[in-house]
Amino acid sequence: MGLRKKDRNTDLEVKGYIDGFSPSFCAAKWYNATIWLGSGMTTSCHHPPAHLVSVGDVVANPKALHNTPQKKQDRAQMQVGERPPGCEYCWKIEDMGRDAISDRVYKSVIYSEQDLVEAYMLNPDEDVDLKTLEIAFDRTCQFACSYCNPAFSTQWVTDLKKHGAYEGLVSDGRGHFTHTHDAAQLYKPNETNPYVEAFFKWWESDLHKTLQELRLTGGEPMMSPHTMRLIDWFVENESPVKFALNSNLGIDDAKLDQLIKASHNIKNFQLYTSNESIGAHAEYIRDGLNWEQWQHNVERVLTEGKVDGFHVMCTINALCLESLTEFLDWMLDLKKRFGQDYPSFTLNILRFPSFQSPLVLPDDLRMDYADKLDTWLEEHAYKNLLLHEHEINHVQRLIDYLDVVKTPHSDTFDMPSLHNDFKKFYAQYDQRRGKNLAETFPVIGEWYNEL
Repeated sequence: MGLRKKDRNTDLEVKGYIDGFSPSFCAAKWYNATIWLGSGMTTSCHHPPAHLVSVGDVVANPKALHNTPQKKQDRAQMQVGERPPGCEYCWKIEDMGRDAISDRVYKSVIYSEQDLVEAYMLNPDEDVDLKTLEIAFDRTCQFACSYCNPAFSTQWVTDLKKHGAYEGLVSDGRGHFTHTHDAAQLYKPNETNPYVEAFFKWWESDLHKTLQELRLTGGEPMMSPHTMRLIDWFVENESPVKFALNSNLGIDDAKLDQLIKASHNIKNFQLYTSNESIGAHAEYIRDGLNWEQWQHNVERVLTEGKVDGFHVMCTINALCLESLTEFLDWMLDLKKRFGQDYPSFTLNILRFPSFQSPLVLPDDLRMDYADKLDTWLEEHAYKNLLLHEHEINHVQRLIDYLDVVKTPHSDTFDMPSLHNDFKKFYAQYDQRRGKNLAETFPVIGEWYNEL
């Protein structure tokens, strides 16, 4: 049982407890991992850069999918209060002041006090049994979202093969859009992938005994041939592991029927999806999404499916700010109909590519959107008790971020370079995808036209 559930602590109290181990301690380095089995890459959460896992290591020891030399080095630093540079996202949030709560708090609070003590005291070179794991079998996806790239979407691969590299980009985001990222899919669909085989070997031996939660993502996992093998395991085996699926919910009726049917036969099933704006805004940012179909699929899951939690992950980029509060209203309406947890949401601030960060917007627009969010939060935070504490904090964190933080990360290029890339990327994106930024986002579009 996690610290939060046991003691009902506030976020600040939890942060103080974790800081009692060290001011840089984060349990994710021990108990949490994301592993992209198509590329053999891993990280402890979504913020640090991913790094390659040795094929030889996982063939000899499947636990090496998580317990890499890089993570062991980071654990050693955290035990003595040093800040691993890959975790810069959290350090930037905490250095804002204003009692800002970084994600290391949320990544640690889900574990028990005993788990936290054991991690802090453990030899950093020891292999640790995972408690929460997110995996992706491959990058197959029917969407090509504007801030995504070929490493995570086969539709992005198709874009670059058809039209070639995006040209004229000079900032840190240029590498996202200049090549097909073939290293992200090391093995063809008909080839044996040693990383996938290592996962199932670990899973079927003892990983399913130690995990609290397994989350399957992609690409779009419902398009992967390995997904049903895992879903069938859960259907056939009564397991205490919380099973979560990340789906963009842009899938067709046949796949949605398959998912809804399986949901009735899996205990502790959680469904995650993603969006952060409404209507034409959502269709522009998440190319391939049909807003009406997506809404319909969400409604079907909540009315026909059996899910223990439904979560919406919002990737906060510059463009979504034009209708973010309307999207928050839409989620509040769902909460009123289906309950506080249907959905719950997180606001995850985009940093890469940094030219799509909300911080590229001019000061007046950024503050207008911060004020709009502040007004929304003041109206809804405690009015109807539908918002979780973490949701209130995520909205407040975004307000503070728009007000205080000036650069997405320490290696960010100068603002003229980011503005150059914003203009050149979206001009090419519009031409390739048959879109029009200025017409779709009239407020941001007015500034965009002047770049």
